Amino acid sequence: MNIGIDCFAFDLPKIHLPITTLAEARGIEPAKLVNGLGLHKMAFLDVHQDVVTMAANAALKLIQDNHINTSEVARIYVGTESGVDSSKPIASYVMGLLESQLGARSFANCDATDITFACIGAVDALQNALDYVRLYPNKKVVVIATDNAKYDLASTGEYTQGAGAIAMLVTSNPRILTFEGAFGTATESVFDFFKPRRVVEKLAITGTGENAPWFDVLETELSLYKEQPVFDGQYSNQCYIDRIKEAYDHFKSENKKGDTIVFEEWKAILMHLPYCYQGRRTFHEIYAQAYPEKLDSNLESKKDQLKALAKSADYMQLVQEKIAPSEIASGQVGNIYTGSIFLGLLSTLSHYAQLEEEISGCTFGFIAYGSGSKSKVFEARVQPNWKSAIKEINLFEYLEKSTPITLEAYESLHKKEIKNSIKHPEKEFVINYIEKE
Repeated sequence: MNIGIDCFAFDLPKIHLPITTLAEARGIEPAKLVNGLGLHKMAFLDVHQDVVTMAANAALKLIQDNHINTSEVARIYVGTESGVDSSKPIASYVMGLLESQLGARSFANCDATDITFACIGAVDALQNALDYVRLYPNKKVVVIATDNAKYDLASTGEYTQGAGAIAMLVTSNPRILTFEGAFGTATESVFDFFKPRRVVEKLAITGTGENAPWFDVLETELSLYKEQPVFDGQYSNQCYIDRIKEAYDHFKSENKKGDTIVFEEWKAILMHLPYCYQGRRTFHEIYAQAYPEKLDSNLESKKDQLKALAKSADYMQLVQEKIAPSEIASGQVGNIYTGSIFLGLLSTLSHYAQLEEEISGCTFGFIAYGSGSKSKVFEARVQPNWKSAIKEINLFEYLEKSTPITLEAYESLHKKEIKNSIKHPEKEFVINYIEKE
């Protein structure tokens, strides 16, 4: 039975900060970010946007543009690491917003839940959706990846920021991709990147008695939420490499691939891209395992051998053929956490559609990663009607219309000092107020 992705929709910020503007303000050589990391623009949320509005906008577009019967949607899964409530999932917010446009209780018998595991949460959601539709082929599942990758001003993660939502419909007999074989998985509990509750003593805040009320809280300690994460960049990068290598090996084992160089069978390699060139700057570790004879034995250290391999003509040819198409959109948006690998997929499909290259029957390889940490490796086959299913998406055209903003506007948005939107919203879900009681 063929199970997979039938159609896509997305919602991305309509404003961006040019990376060269940020680089110059932070005293960074622009070429380091543009040529070294592949970054060009950093999409940023406007005043009226958040992860809920983006998810709902993408889902509504998915349903309306593809004439989906809501009674056939059995589940709405949201992969995110940017939840707005510790109890109520984003999926339920999205369901309510959709019903405001599609009819009251139009999702009355639909299940809804969020799945969280850093940047791999939406891949987990997709895998669950595939399993569900495999059991119930007449049902459909909407999977949404929505996130806001926000870092502290002037931090080492600042230039990788981004935001966006990708929605997809999982069905039987899909038009775009079918997923085949077993998933390879690798997991280890590490602290490379996380968003802990920050605990402070209320006494230190108020300077009064320990039982004095403070925002109606009587406990002596308060938990504060902060959007920006705690992370160790170098350690996180090593965890990324370790997990993807383990998951790739597990994928080969689970699918009885033996000594096959699996990635050579893949037309495209889709990887989680926390920044545009992360995939090409880490995949050479898997490449080296497949082709140890291409390591320069004249170099003493393994690190130097890998560096040389990453710059070799053979490896760069693989990058241009299999990885670069996924980087096109990433360089124009930035990191969108759970949606990054799917933005890369949309970028790749849009690239081949633009070239009018027929890729029906080709296999795509996916290498997903989430800090904490977990990787999954799996593959999908492109279906005959893929081009007609994405012809109206117009991803690249949308990105070209993005409006650049000044550094001052960006920093004011980051600090939430601006009260009026930079780009006036049109025909979309927006935040009009947030209750404080």
